[in-house]
Amino acid sequence: MIAFRKQLLILFAAGWVSTAGANETCLVSAQSDLERMYCEIVERGGGAGLPSMVDFKRNDPKVQALLLRQPAKRLSLTLPEVAARPEPKPKPERKPEAPTPQREFAKESVSEPPIAQGLADCRLSGELIQCPNAAYKLAGNRSLASLENGVLEPGNRLGIEPFDGVRNDDEAVRGYLSAAYDRYIPKMLAIGLGANTMSFTAFHNAFHTLESGGVDFSERMDQTYELLKQDRKTLGVKARYHDELPENLAQCVTIDRSIIVCDNVGTNWVFVGTK
Repeated sequence: MIAFRKQLLILFAAGWVSTAGANETCLVSAQSDLERMYCEIVERGGGAGLPSMVDFKRNDPKVQALLLRQPAKRLSLTLPEVAARPEPKPKPERKPEAPTPQREFAKESVSEPPIAQGLADCRLSGELIQCPNAAYKLAGNRSLASLENGVLEPGNRLGIEPFDGVRNDDEAVRGYLSAAYDRYIPKMLAIGLGANTMSFTAFHNAFHTLESGGVDFSERMDQTYELLKQDRKTLGVKARYHDELPENLAQCVTIDRSIIVCDNVGTNWVFVGTK
């Protein structure tokens, strides 16, 4: 998500912001600069609205930074640089059995990798995917001025439905996450964050991490989307954060007739149909 956003440093001339006065119990359990910042904010009375430390630890560092941004700003604290956790590689035999389009977890490149149905006649050329009847251009982040009217207002919600199945039912989970991801990607594009999307693998991992910790996945995703909308009103974003591109179309699947998503597990790319 944003800076994901800006990679702000917590460094001053004398080094890291001191957490000497923070709650000792909290600090003992803190394992990262963001978690230590959480302790500092709570100690200074700015923790209203923050989750418990246990729930806070369950979030990706990017989401942790997002949760701390406003409380830190109110206390004139600067967030540390966000270092994303490495995404575990999915087991090769596990494939989501989603309805059209068929989606598989990203895998490491192998010789002559299979290409998803519907992309066999397409050609990947840098930031462009050219198909017989359509062309798709790599989507970056967009400026605030370029967004459609109303997309940052309360009426535009992510709106992922809660999961009502059994979490150890792999088929039900895969079908649910496929539909949820197909909604998530266009919604991120709508608020101009095409370069800040999660891979399907990360989406899948987030679901299990949150749900196993007793946190409703759909609710947490909705909350994060609302925070991103608020940030978009005041914070600028880079169009892209790196120059890396997909290696081949075996890393890509179609979301709908106008969107193709590619990923190599660690990096996600969204291509949007040109008009």
